[in-house]
Parts: sequence; structure tokens; C-alpha cells
Amino acid sequence: MDPTFGARPQDGATRFTVWAPRAHQLSVRVRTGIGAGDHPLVRDERGVFFGTVSGVKAGDDYTFRIDGGEERPDPASRWQPYGVHGASRVVDPDAFVWTDHGWKGIEMADFVIYELHVGTFTPEGTFDAVIPRLAALRELGITAIELMPVAQFPGERNWGYDGVQLYAPQNSYGGPEALRRLVDAAHAEGLAVVLDVVYNHIGPEGNYLAEYAPYFTDVYRTPWGSAVNYDGADSDEVRRFVIENACYWVSDFHIDALRLDAIHGIFDFQARHVLAELTARVHSLAAQLGRRVQVIAESDLNDPRLVRPVEKGGYAMDAQWSDDFHHSVHVALTGESAGYYEGFAQYGDIAAIAAALSRRFVFQGQYAPHRRRRHGAPAADVPADRFVISIQNHDQVGNRATGERLTALVPPDGLRLAAALLLLAPYVPMLFMGEEYGELAPFLYFVSHSDRDLVEAVRKGRHEEFESFGWAGEVPDPQAAETFARSRIRFELGSEGEHARLRALYRDLLAIRREEPALRPGAARITVRSDASARWIAMRLDAPGARSLLALFNLATSERSIPLSDEDGTGWRARLATSDALPDAVPASGSMVALPPLSAVLYYKEDA
Repeated sequence: MDPTFGARPQDGATRFTVWAPRAHQLSVRVRTGIGAGDHPLVRDERGVFFGTVSGVKAGDDYTFRIDGGEERPDPASRWQPYGVHGASRVVDPDAFVWTDHGWKGIEMADFVIYELHVGTFTPEGTFDAVIPRLAALRELGITAIELMPVAQFPGERNWGYDGVQLYAPQNSYGGPEALRRLVDAAHAEGLAVVLDVVYNHIGPEGNYLAEYAPYFTDVYRTPWGSAVNYDGADSDEVRRFVIENACYWVSDFHIDALRLDAIHGIFDFQARHVLAELTARVHSLAAQLGRRVQVIAESDLNDPRLVRPVEKGGYAMDAQWSDDFHHSVHVALTGESAGYYEGFAQYGDIAAIAAALSRRFVFQGQYAPHRRRRHGAPAADVPADRFVISIQNHDQVGNRATGERLTALVPPDGLRLAAALLLLAPYVPMLFMGEEYGELAPFLYFVSHSDRDLVEAVRKGRHEEFESFGWAGEVPDPQAAETFARSRIRFELGSEGEHARLRALYRDLLAIRREEPALRPGAARITVRSDASARWIAMRLDAPGARSLLALFNLATSERSIPLSDEDGTGWRARLATSDALPDAVPASGSMVALPPLSAVLYYKEDA
């Protein structure tokens, strides 16, 4: 599908379209090529300006002038080679030669997601530099890479959530053609590509949207600034702008799934929610293209309506993040209980993990102490493949005061136990770059703004954000180049010592996920037993036509004996252990299985 807005080359000319109801006059200033000069555009009754300019081709730079004022970039720019304040560049979406014609995408249940930040994943920090590492990720057992936001942000150092030109892949990463090369190469390796997109706010620096149109509203506020106008006056064109952006990544870049950032910051009281409309449009486009494309919500709501089908009053999104799993495991392994970890500590860390494993959410309508209100709703009726879980991600690592990974917080046996909890859970797993080998580098918050007042505001905001956690240590300066450099991972560390051992465990666990149908999300009936005082959990998975699996987890710092229930029966064989050796004993109903501290073991049923 062709988006409504932006610059589209057409047989020796380029058609420009921009929604600018706040302008009386609007012209395009072409800065390069034979079409250089100022060209007035025509305004329609909706405030959309349009016009075709001869001689303008792909590669030419341009800006818009509103009522003869300052030059501004295109709100729907496809490329910002000079950054957020500079001129836009015309891009031919059909110029790239794709080689992924046989690629049709993968089902949600088959996703094993690897979240990465392009700027710190390699020394070069570019789309092209990711490509040589794709084979290693495929060999590990990854099936999809997730790119943190790549929409044009200010400077060269940023997580991406300060993006301001939603259609323009970041120039310092390589721009649009480099992103297409990465996606094409990923598909050649059999890897899907998930793109993190931000529709709840727009970054502050280089944000000129309000000069064009009422993209924002004062009715609602987000923690990151003005809310996007999805339900007020003139919101139809705002919704069009965002929904077409989602479809643009699918059609022009062959993206396989969109991860929508913090949808709890999207406010819409229209009869049909913008998330439901966006999801339906993406699914419709995918059907036209003959591909599978998923829409995944990052949500803090514990609301199963997001992923329930339309006929059950849902938005029909394909999956949502479940942070309850992360928080439960983190509290159990680190003992932290401040901030949003408070509710999980009070609930009981072992009980919380058991609840997250068996019923999707821990908080499903009961009182959450850290929120001081009831939170969530039951979701046990929703298939397990609708939930994405993790033990580390950019938020949970990077939003710590000093960006520590689990590697810095728990011992090696704890890391292995955490890996087993993640990858033996019957949900869609997501790894954060470097997790698989115990990366030592922190992942810190970094920016490279040019506005000094904004930089100071960011510094102050980071300090205030961490007050409720009581974390020790000085918060690294987000603006410092060193903060960014310290966050760069060392991929080669995965071949050394204890790091190689951890990586081998991740590889073995992911191989088992592929080989055991009962571990495919949504396939199995889940039965969980636990003992909070002894700190153990037993999880059994039974799927039709598949052999049953029994996973035992000891979260205590000393050996524990875990009893098998009468329902478990006999005929079990050990498949994998996170400790040094598989248990010799074959467990039977009524027997006890002794597990070393901070360890897990997986059994399979012989008679299946």
C-alpha cells in the first residue's frame, strides 16, 4: 500500500503531500537537482497540501516552508541524511532489489526473539554491521531479531524512543537502504525481523509536527511528554499518519512484526480503538502480500483484551509483553523489593513465578501494593503464544541507575537457572542482546541532544526516576559519549570460559524447544506445583500427541528435595540439567528428586 503522505517519485517528477491545516500557504523548497527552487503546493479542504514537481528524483533534498517561514523537514520524510533538523531526501521505494521472495514469515508460537540495539550491538553501530552476526544467532536457535526503534532521532546516540521522523530510518545507522539490506539478509538466514515502533509520544528535539497540524493533545499526558491526538478534533488524519506508518514498515521494508511501545500511553476513547484499527489494517495488508505479520503490544496494563479476538471484545493483537514473569524471577534471584518489585515481593516470589507460569499474569485483578490499587484481569483463557516473556530486556536493564545486567546481580548458577525458567516456560521467549553468554557491559541510558536545556532536563529526570528504588552509585551522564561506549557489547565474549558454558546452555535449551512439541507456546496444558518455604517449583506440560515434560526448579541457595505427585506417575527420563550432571535416579510418583542449589532439571515421559 502507498502511504498518503510524503514524497513519492513518479516518472521524472516527485509528488509531495503533507497534512498542514495550520498553514495558509505551503511550498516545497527543492535544494538539489534540476528541479531546485521553491514550488507552491495546492491546499484541499482538509488542509492537505499536494503537488507534483518535475525534474525531482530520488536522491534530491527538499524542505517545506509554512507561510514563508523557516525551512522544516517533511513530517513523513523517508530519509534524514543531515539529522532531525536538516533537509529530507526523496527515496525510491522500488529501487532496492529484494531476494526474499519465498519468505512468508513465521507463526507467533515459533518466535524466539532477540532484542538488540543497533548502535551498541557492534563496534560500527550500523544496520550493515548486524548482518555478519545473523548466522550465529540462527545457530543459537533465535528465530527473530527485534530492533529497538530506528525512526530518526537527534544525534547519533539514543535508545530510539526520542524518534521524531517516524518514516525515516536513522541516518547514523545507515538509512533506509541499509535497513532493507539487513531485513533481506535476516530473511535469507531464516530470521524474522521485529521492529519496535513508538506511537505514544514523539521526542522533543527536532519535533516540528505541531507547526503543521494538531498531532498532539493537552487532554492527556504521558510520562514522556504530550500525548498523541487519537480521539480529539482533527484526529482522523493523525490516526491515518500512524496507521499508514505501521503499514509502511511492512510493505516497504518487509518487516515481519511490529512491537508497539508502551501502549498504556496511547489514549483513545473513540468507539473503535486506534490499536484495533491499526492491527486490522496490518493484518489485511499481510493477507494481500501473502505473508504473516504480527502486532505485539508492550503493555503495563495486564489487560487480555489486547490479544482477545474481536468477537470477544478484543483488539486482536497477536501478542503482548508480560512483565509479571520478569519481575517475579528478578525478585526471586536478586532479592530486590523496591519500586515496582515491591508488589511481587509481598505477593511472594515463588508464588509469583508459579502464577506467571500457570496463568499468564500474577496480578489479575487483585490489589497491587506498588500501584496502591487493583491491577489486571484474568487471562488464563488466552492461548500462551499470545504472551512474550523475558528475564532481561532494554527497559529492565537500562532503567536501572547503573544499567547492571543479571550477570552483575546473580552468580553463574543463578544465570543458568534463569535461562531454564525462561526457555522452559510455555510462552514466547525474548532475549536481550548478550544475555545468552552473560555479557558484562552494562546497558545505560544515553542521548546526544544538541539542546543544553534538554540535556539538563534529561539528567535531572534520570536522577528523580531512581529515587524510589534507592539504588546506590552515581547515575552515568546520559549525554557523555563514554556512557554510550560502555554499553557496547562484546559478542566474542561468548566463546570464553563460563560465558561459553552459558551460551551452550541457551543453545541446548532452544534446541529442546524446537524438538519437544509440548514446549511450543499454546500447545500444552500447564500444571504447576510449588513450595514457597522450600523455594521450589515443579511444572508439567502435556500436549496432545506429544510426550509429557516435567521441569523442576530449585530457587534455594541450598539443595532441595522435590517430591513428585501421584499424578506424575512413572517412566521419566532426564533430558537436561543446568548443574554439572544429569540426575542418575529415574523419578517416580511419590519419590523425591534432589536438586543442587539454584538449578533446574527437565524430564520427559518415555511412554508418550
